[in-house]
Amino acid sequence: MAASGCPTSYEKPVRLTPSHRLYGLGGILLVALTICSHNFSRRGEPSFIIPLALAGVAYLVAIRELFSTPKFPKHVIFFGLTLAALWHFLFLRMPPGLDDDIHRYVWDGRVQRLGYNPYIVVPSEPALASLHTSETRTLNNPEVPSPYPAGAQLFFRAVTSIHESTFALKVAFVVCDLAIVFVLLDVLRCTRQGEHWVLAYAWHPLLATEVAGSGHIDIVGALLLLVSAAALVRRWRATAAISFGLAVAVKLLPIVLLPLYWKRVRMRDSALAAIIFVLLYVPFLHNGRIPFGSLGTYVQNFRFNDPVFATLERVAAPQLVVGLAVLVGFLTAIWPRRKSAAWSPDAFAWPMAASLLCAPVVYPWYLLWVLPFLGSASTVPIIIWTVSIIPTLYVWHLRTLGRPWLVPGWIMLLEFGSVATAGAIIMFRGFTRPAVAPCSTD
Repeated sequence: MAASGCPTSYEKPVRLTPSHRLYGLGGILLVALTICSHNFSRRGEPSFIIPLALAGVAYLVAIRELFSTPKFPKHVIFFGLTLAALWHFLFLRMPPGLDDDIHRYVWDGRVQRLGYNPYIVVPSEPALASLHTSETRTLNNPEVPSPYPAGAQLFFRAVTSIHESTFALKVAFVVCDLAIVFVLLDVLRCTRQGEHWVLAYAWHPLLATEVAGSGHIDIVGALLLLVSAAALVRRWRATAAISFGLAVAVKLLPIVLLPLYWKRVRMRDSALAAIIFVLLYVPFLHNGRIPFGSLGTYVQNFRFNDPVFATLERVAAPQLVVGLAVLVGFLTAIWPRRKSAAWSPDAFAWPMAASLLCAPVVYPWYLLWVLPFLGSASTVPIIIWTVSIIPTLYVWHLRTLGRPWLVPGWIMLLEFGSVATAGAIIMFRGFTRPAVAPCSTD
């Protein structure tokens, strides 16, 4: 070409921008979760777990992009939320599958409307056989009454009053999921953080499988807790206290966050929240007492994915170990309370994660509570846990093969080993990294 007089030209290599990489990761998530949704009826089988694990890996790489890029264009965020809505829809149209908690929700709402107390009636009683429908006959643990707190029970009743079906409950849960996105965007704007961090929540694979797919009440509590945190940011103290009380009334886990509210809400606001919490139980009073259903049975007999609890249970009673789990959460909340701002994601995430680590049952959907609060580098071990817990779903497949309801040791090693490794790396870097002056973004 030089001999002919034509200039030599070189093509510049195409450089992928952070937005392009995020587009690609969103595409991988969409494909993986689409495959996963088509195999949703085979929950726990390799055809379900492998694409879900791939989605989890893509999610973690996306989190890395969110950390490394201070700001993304709004159209990238909109594109990401659109993708999340799409794969939510794919799972929403699927039957709940092997995870049958939602059938208990339908039963609890139904018996309330028929004048029965879900904390007293036992679904397997022959006298109640006529109360069952095609969806409630497959509920789990029919030999015990309901363990869910009053806030959850009233939510079941409200939704089943509109339409009594698992699909109606799933729609209600997805609405709560969508509401979290809007509240989280508002919090990110108020605290002047990058709005792209909403994708750290919206893109999590567990939202697709455990909210839009199986349907779990935990997402309602997560919404109420986020509303409470958002109210703290705006100094709406009464709203913060009441929302927190309602979140505890859905499930008891966030009770460990009480120290975060110390001196941030007024005593009269706390008293109002406590009164509302107690009033929620009034419709369920039995002989002048507040019944707790099968909560005691849950603590005494139910076990899943509990290496810490199983170790401690060898030397102490289950009730004492549960009390210790709550204490660990309290202490974890007290530690950052002195220096954390009203909106401190790690201050909300770590106490709940620490308490769950010591709990007798740790199902994947329990981690839905921490998903709205994964927005800081210190929460990276928790972020990894929300993905490394995915292989525990393999137990659902083992149950269909007649195997015991136990998480295999290699899965526990993978799950908690990943978290421990991430924590060790972060601590090592913190000890070895020298203090340097701030530099340019380059």
